[in-house]
Amino acid sequence: MRGEGGFAVAKTVRRARVAWWVALFVLPALLLYASLVLVPIGIAAALSLFDWDGSGPMTFIGLENWVTFFGDQDALASVQRTALLVIASWVVQVPIAMAIGIYAAGTGRHRAVLSSIFFIPALMSAAAMGVLWGQLFSPVGGGVTYAAEHFGLFFLSPDWLGDPQLVLATIVALIAWQYVPFHALLFRAGVSQIPRSIYEAAAIDGVSGPRSFWSVTLPMLRHTIVTSTILNIVGSLTIFDLIYVLTQGGPGQSSRVLALAQYLEGFTAMRFGYASTLAVVLGALAITFSLIMVRVTGFGKMKSQAEGV
Repeated sequence: MRGEGGFAVAKTVRRARVAWWVALFVLPALLLYASLVLVPIGIAAALSLFDWDGSGPMTFIGLENWVTFFGDQDALASVQRTALLVIASWVVQVPIAMAIGIYAAGTGRHRAVLSSIFFIPALMSAAAMGVLWGQLFSPVGGGVTYAAEHFGLFFLSPDWLGDPQLVLATIVALIAWQYVPFHALLFRAGVSQIPRSIYEAAAIDGVSGPRSFWSVTLPMLRHTIVTSTILNIVGSLTIFDLIYVLTQGGPGQSSRVLALAQYLEGFTAMRFGYASTLAVVLGALAITFSLIMVRVTGFGKMKSQAEGV
């Protein structure tokens, strides 16, 4: 009995030492996460309870900023536009990125060359892209207007950034132009990890051609789809620099999304307390969407896509 007791004590000591070393290596990452994520969230939540112009004294006003938010029709409209932007971006980007990723994962030197060229927009900053497309879409001397007038491409003639009915769709298309290559890279990596033996087994069972996509490729890409979706949602919720450079929320407020409203309230209207309220709402939406996706898809279980192979 004493031997068994001594063995149990030694085992407990070894576990404690392992836990200590694990904690030691994890600690820097935890400190970095806390300083860059948790602390700013706490500061924003606390600042939402104050009235502050960025330089003068801070005045505690309790939940007044929150009451203002729920009664602010412009802010609520920006939340609706943000939701529309998130949904539209997902509908446009994920299917296109999946198709390009599957194509790029195939054999052939030309596919590698095309993938390299196609990835170039992902290397551009949103501000530079905003300036570029702002010039192209300019109704006076813009490249799109020139093409419509001189090459008979009359479908390009609308004022894409000046029409309240078209501006949000234009922004969705430009966001897709920049970020589809990144998501396509995710899908290419996901397809490359699917064992060929699965396709061979499916072919023996008579599953080939388009049916293999629905029966093999799509189910095996479920984790990649969830990852791409979460990144897409969070990115669409927080994008503001491209919209700010292109339209600054106009015409009127037709492209003023929540992230842009937060920036304008803080650094233009100098209402940092109210801007912090919008920041907390934006963060809560991002966390909620991400948790819903993880919960609904079972992504948190992290089961292998190749389970049973």
